[in-house]
Amino acid sequence: MEVRQSINSEYARTLDTEGLRKAFLIERVFERDALRLTYSHVDRIIVGGAFPVTRAVEVPASLGQSIGVGHLLERRELGAINIGGNGWVDVDGARHAVRNEEAIYIGKGARNLAFGSDEAARPAKFYLNCVPAHETHPTRTITLAQASPQTLGDRATSNRRTIYKFLVPEVLSTCQLSMGVTKLEPGNLWNTMPCHTHERRMEVYFYFNLADDAAVFHMMGEPRETRHLIVHDEQAVISPSWSIHSGVGTRAYTFIWGMAGENQVFSDMDHVGVRDLR
Repeated sequence: MEVRQSINSEYARTLDTEGLRKAFLIERVFERDALRLTYSHVDRIIVGGAFPVTRAVEVPASLGQSIGVGHLLERRELGAINIGGNGWVDVDGARHAVRNEEAIYIGKGARNLAFGSDEAARPAKFYLNCVPAHETHPTRTITLAQASPQTLGDRATSNRRTIYKFLVPEVLSTCQLSMGVTKLEPGNLWNTMPCHTHERRMEVYFYFNLADDAAVFHMMGEPRETRHLIVHDEQAVISPSWSIHSGVGTRAYTFIWGMAGENQVFSDMDHVGVRDLR
């Protein structure tokens, strides 16, 4: 598990392209038949992927020891969204089917976790967010139909998109983790513009469904001191609370957002006008 330290806004201003990528971009999320994780000091979030192809991928007990506890979810909760073929997640001996574009929430206290695929020819890909928790909520799967949808934007501004909220209070209870999927309509390229920050929450963006020759220009930084990262398929960006998080692609794409922090109020945003960006 790779560890990333927190980067403050003043130091971020001094970083070149390589420095920004090293601090904020997770270039490789999935590895065949393995669990890959990145531990960020920003709200102690763990970001990663389980990619079971020829065998199930288990969460080893030693992972908990690396963060000072007996097992990973002793003091944490976890959300996973499957972007691959149909699969399953085993939680303490109970197997839960998690198909393509479905999610699972696993509450604090679960000990034994394993991720598997129904077919090796079309393996599941579980994108994971795991954050500290001080209370336990039941494990549950969420289908796309059960998610809370919200359509925003306009074709005239190239940002028509639908936000599917999977792990939010109106769908199920969690301690602090929120997650969802945003799908851009064909011909639309911008997400979250006009942009915002939220001082009370951090966020991670995971971009996928990108063609090999496509990229997303992810906008980050303070509103009056912006920077950008070029992001390719199945890569993630850590966004501290002081940073905007917006992007534009060379083609349409999909992304998963995950948040942790002081509250779970989706509309709690500090909006920034386009004219105020620098």
